[in-house]
Amino acid sequence: MAQRISRAKQSIKSSGVGFVMPAPEERSASLSAVLHVLYLIFNEGYATSAGPTHQRVDLSSEAIRLARAAHELLPDSGEVGGLLALMLLTDARRAARTGQNGEIIPLDEQDRSLWDKEAIAEGMGLVTEAMTGGTVGSYLLQAAIAAVHDEAGRAEDTDWPQIVALYSVLTRMSDNPMVALNHAVAVAMARGPAEGLALLEKLDRDPRIKEHYRLDAVRAHLLERSGKLAAALRHYEAAAEKTASIPERNYLLLKIGRLRAS
Repeated sequence: MAQRISRAKQSIKSSGVGFVMPAPEERSASLSAVLHVLYLIFNEGYATSAGPTHQRVDLSSEAIRLARAAHELLPDSGEVGGLLALMLLTDARRAARTGQNGEIIPLDEQDRSLWDKEAIAEGMGLVTEAMTGGTVGSYLLQAAIAAVHDEAGRAEDTDWPQIVALYSVLTRMSDNPMVALNHAVAVAMARGPAEGLALLEKLDRDPRIKEHYRLDAVRAHLLERSGKLAAALRHYEAAAEKTASIPERNYLLLKIGRLRAS
């Protein structure tokens, strides 16, 4: 990677091209690429894909810092505001997401008194402002979903039908298998696990996600909620084998142990 960066620097230096704002017709594509990179940095910090820790605060904090800088430069951009709101509303739960030993605590079991209320208030304000500003994009929709979660004082108070409606719009806007997976979870929570499981069948044929551990983990969770414990156990085991994240694996192994005991 260091060699690639060095070559890129040399190419820029020898080209004689200066650092200038892109032309208006290029700016939208450039902004989209920047926001996507910030989104990926934040996601890796929020839930690391591999290694011994579940969160990398250095990455998520840096992504938020850069998103703030982008928002200061482009305060009228709904997608910039939406991305910053999404980061703030999601990161607000950080303190409640892991236990004393670094173990994962799922959303429905978190102590919501530990959530950062100032970050939630700021994120809510950004969502409200961006929603009244015109075009609604994918980051803003995801921020709105995060806002619905953060508004609920208890897990059982979550407005799942509203989340389903937001995901339905998002799935039409973005061909993203992770969005489709989250949509299936929301449908299961709102209408029952059978409907959520039915939506997973399409993802079994999607090469972008069919081998991903999260598909097995979600299917296991919905099968468990359906009372099909033997099938759930098989998919929890498959998910545990596929993930490279140690905290995720430990969480799944704990689920497996509890299911076997029952």
